[in-house]
Amino acid sequence: MLLQLSVLALVLLSPVWADNFYQDATVTFGDQRAQIQDGGRLLTLSLDKISGSGFQSKNEYLFGRFDMQLKLVPGNSAGTVTTFYLSSQGAGHDEIDFEFLGNSSGQPYTVHTNVYSQGKGNKEQQFRLWFDPTSSFHTYSIVWNSQRIIFLVDNIPIRVFNNHEALGVAFPKNQAMRVYASLWNADDWATQGGRVKTDWSMAPFTASYRNFNTNACVWSAATSTSSCGDSKTESVNNDQTWQTQQLNANGRNRLRWVQQKYMIYNYCADANRFSQGFSPECKRSRF
Repeated sequence: MLLQLSVLALVLLSPVWADNFYQDATVTFGDQRAQIQDGGRLLTLSLDKISGSGFQSKNEYLFGRFDMQLKLVPGNSAGTVTTFYLSSQGAGHDEIDFEFLGNSSGQPYTVHTNVYSQGKGNKEQQFRLWFDPTSSFHTYSIVWNSQRIIFLVDNIPIRVFNNHEALGVAFPKNQAMRVYASLWNADDWATQGGRVKTDWSMAPFTASYRNFNTNACVWSAATSTSSCGDSKTESVNNDQTWQTQQLNANGRNRLRWVQQKYMIYNYCADANRFSQGFSPECKRSRF
């Protein structure tokens, strides 16, 4: 079958779910709308008309693999955005995004991905999913190393963003980032360009997170050192699979399958938006 996990041409191992939200995360907004449950193995975020909610990792990281299982807001989720992403801080921040844009009942979610480097984004790709992301938990993963960023859904690659610094394209590799997650209202743009608004009679909206796992280099701002090495340039331990992780032929086939059947937006194909020309990396890869 096309979707068998043997598709993982990334030499991927199944994650070992070891992290605990009590130990590894801090609620950042929403007060009691964010609830840690099941001994720290589950965290729910809720959104009502007053506020959404969110959390962040206690650690900062410089490269690694980051896995999260999510069950998205069911039913009429129009106007809501559920997120799982990495980010540094400040105007020149780096960021690697998974955002899940809600929709009216019976209509599919949009998976929105983006990469920011030195405060500049505009690298969006959007997808539908080949399953119902509200009926059960599914695993969303970010692999981040100095050569590339890989976005995966249930261990199936949906996007690869390669390091094209040689072409003058900035790549996030010098700023440590935290893991963030949130549920918030964005009905000015999230669903059908903002034409469909949040139905507050359906509130509170709830998304669930579990099995937060990191296999990554922890960065210490106090000492400017990484748990994988003595400096940013030595931050990746040679025995970490994700250090040089890439797609082989099977992985490229899976990526092609996803992008041909389920991609609904690609910044590298939006000539109206980028009338002055596409970013240089768009000429180097179909994906």
